Amino acid sequence: MANSIENKRILLIGGAGFIGHNLALELKRRGAAVAVLDSLQVNNFLTFVSAMEELPNQDMYIRMLNQRIRLLRKAEVPLYVQDCRDYNGLKRYIDEFKPETIVHLAAVAHANKSNRDPYSTFDHSFRTLENALDCSRDIKPHFIYFSSSMIYGNFPGGFVTEETPCEPIGIYGALKFGGEKLVIAYNQVFDLPYTIIRPSALYGPRCVSRRVGQIFIENALKGQKIKISGDGSDRLDFTCINDFVAGTINCIENPNSRGEIFNITYGESRSLKNMADIIAEHFPNVEVEYLPKDRLMPDRGTLSVDKARRLVGYDPQWPLERGFVEYINWYKSEFAA
Repeated sequence: MANSIENKRILLIGGAGFIGHNLALELKRRGAAVAVLDSLQVNNFLTFVSAMEELPNQDMYIRMLNQRIRLLRKAEVPLYVQDCRDYNGLKRYIDEFKPETIVHLAAVAHANKSNRDPYSTFDHSFRTLENALDCSRDIKPHFIYFSSSMIYGNFPGGFVTEETPCEPIGIYGALKFGGEKLVIAYNQVFDLPYTIIRPSALYGPRCVSRRVGQIFIENALKGQKIKISGDGSDRLDFTCINDFVAGTINCIENPNSRGEIFNITYGESRSLKNMADIIAEHFPNVEVEYLPKDRLMPDRGTLSVDKARRLVGYDPQWPLERGFVEYINWYKSEFAA
């Protein structure tokens, strides 16, 4: 049985990012007392304004980041700038706000960046998580941790459930899996209620993370080639941010989510070629180039969402043909010449 989210105090740690600001806006729309804590460092303003070298689409991304802040301000969602590696600074905000739910989003949300810079990934992902957990152990909010489909490693037969053994490949997947174990350990030792959510291949407006669908659209807008790692047959469970936000809110509202791990994805994989074909429908002159596959990128596929359907009423509504087309149209409305 779902509980009302109205007036529930919800703190989003790392909440000014792609997932976080979309989640904050929807929580506020539904009447929650939501607040955002973020250092604006990782894949945010400080990344793009302090870079010594020109980053891809830097001006476009700064514009998107400004849109996020304006939308949060317009919705009257408070944004507190705080580096969550600072234990005492983080604890002060948690003690003052007294959240009933904490959603932990602070992380380096990119596998390739994690493999290139393990120390920074640990510092911004594992250190922030441990601080958040430790600052929460006395007030015991419902602690929601965002993991990743990368924790599974190669999908056996192209399909996984939450019971599939996890064999992550590379730094990013290993840290996410370690994060899951740390969250569960805090529940075992301190009785901290938790939910672990595993997303996959997210896409949607105002993302600056250089995810695959985002790169495809931005290259097509500029008349550049779409570059695909491998032969295009690799499959991902592409998930629209609208579905992911709805599924996360299901987990916040429904007591059945406590102590559980959920795949929150669309629940049906599509090939990279499928995505490229949709691009070609909207950008008829686009060229596709196939490149060698990254050896650290696992063979993935579909994540079953049956458990989330059954326990918390998750009901994804945004297949690639609907969600990705809206994403393309958003780009055209914002950035087409």
